[in-house]
Order: sequence, then C-alpha cells, then structure tokens
Amino acid sequence: MTFEKTYEIKNNELTIKLPKKFESIKKVRVIVEVADDKRRKKIQLLKKASKDPLFNSDIEEIKKDFRYSDKEAI
Repeated sequence: MTFEKTYEIKNNELTIKLPKKFESIKKVRVIVEVADDKRRKKIQLLKKASKDPLFNSDIEEIKKDFRYSDKEAI
C-alpha cells in the first residue's frame, strides 16, 4: 500500500496524517526527499492531458502510424 503527498515543513518539523486505510498498519517506511515542484507540475499536466480528447486522438494516430514498425525485427 502506498501513500504519497507533498507537505510543507514548519519549524523543521513534519506531521503526517495518514488515510483511514492505514489504521491497522503497525509500521511504515518514510523516505524524505526534496520536493521538485517542476516535476509535480509536469505530472499534473500529464494527468490533465490524459483526459483531453484532442491529446488522446493524437496519441491514437501516432500509435496507428507506428503499428507496423513496432513489429519489425531490429
């Protein structure tokens, strides 16, 4: 089970409130890394694009263009 969220640090402390699904869990592993806001924004844009009809039609067109080349032996 995984839970990922970006938190603000206050006074060099971090408090994490876990979702209900973690109630019966006795141990978790916490890894602290510097949040990359650029990467987070890119991920948000990709999630938004995945619901965009024009983006999805472009992806389908590209898949059709490469469907035979993908089967060629290298």
